[in-house]
Amino acid sequence: MDIVLMLLGFVLLVVGGDFLVRASVALSFKLNISKMVVGLTVVSFATSFPELLVSLNAALNGSPSIAINNVIGSNIANIGLVLGITALIGTIYVDSSFYKFNWPALMFFSLAFYYFLSNDHQLTAFEGAILFIGLVIFVILLLKKSNTANDDHDESLELQTGTSNFKIVIWFIIGGVALYFGADWLVNGAIVIAKQIGVSEAVISVSIIAVGTSVPELAASLIAVIRKEKAISLGNLIGSNIFNIGSVLGLTAMIKPIVIDDAQILSRDIIWMLVFAVILVPLALILKRHELKKTEGFVLIFMYGIFIYLAFMS
Repeated sequence: MDIVLMLLGFVLLVVGGDFLVRASVALSFKLNISKMVVGLTVVSFATSFPELLVSLNAALNGSPSIAINNVIGSNIANIGLVLGITALIGTIYVDSSFYKFNWPALMFFSLAFYYFLSNDHQLTAFEGAILFIGLVIFVILLLKKSNTANDDHDESLELQTGTSNFKIVIWFIIGGVALYFGADWLVNGAIVIAKQIGVSEAVISVSIIAVGTSVPELAASLIAVIRKEKAISLGNLIGSNIFNIGSVLGLTAMIKPIVIDDAQILSRDIIWMLVFAVILVPLALILKRHELKKTEGFVLIFMYGIFIYLAFMS
């Protein structure tokens, strides 16, 4: 029954994330927001919403390992699994803004998160507030940059403006309800299963739960690449990782401080998260192509496989 509950939660997260992404993208194009900003903000927030509900649910239910490792595992999965699979499907082009602004912002949030946890083995309400305020500043700077940048028109994106306001509202409602119940069932089912098979909550959260909450990112990125919406594809993943730290952990810690109760989180999991963030630049610069293709995709997926193997073998 617990497996069924977890699987139903997984399915609801997929469905809810899909509807939320659709609604968010449709609304953003009605408001005339640029594609890169859509990927880094609107789509990223929508695809990070499952992580927010899962982490908040876990923290309030006394499972801090799930709250922390859900985000760490999701950030690893977003790059190792989601970006890897997306690169296998189609070429992802990396523009100058990635090196000058987006990647430095990702590293700033990742390193700040690592510092806060390593300092006293917990994420306090004050530290959560710093992360969240940092996210707000990031979004403001991004919006200012987008106002001065030219954005190419894309007919497939412009079609989004034809979606009615009523349909957008319905999509938001369906997505929100599905994500709420999906997060609750996934977390409760995973906790019970972890105890039954003798695996720690930290391992379950950094692997199975993290992949479950990263499914919306995978769906959004694959759709973006297939439709050749290149700006949304890479922007979604970078933005989602930043939102995971700034909003998911930031808001969760502000509501209930998160205390680390598993040593592997600091000694292994968060180190892997930093490695996956750092490796993006050298991979994109291989052969000076400024793009991620099948070779880079295989490398990312292989690294992710090693991480999952070590997580379960420890």
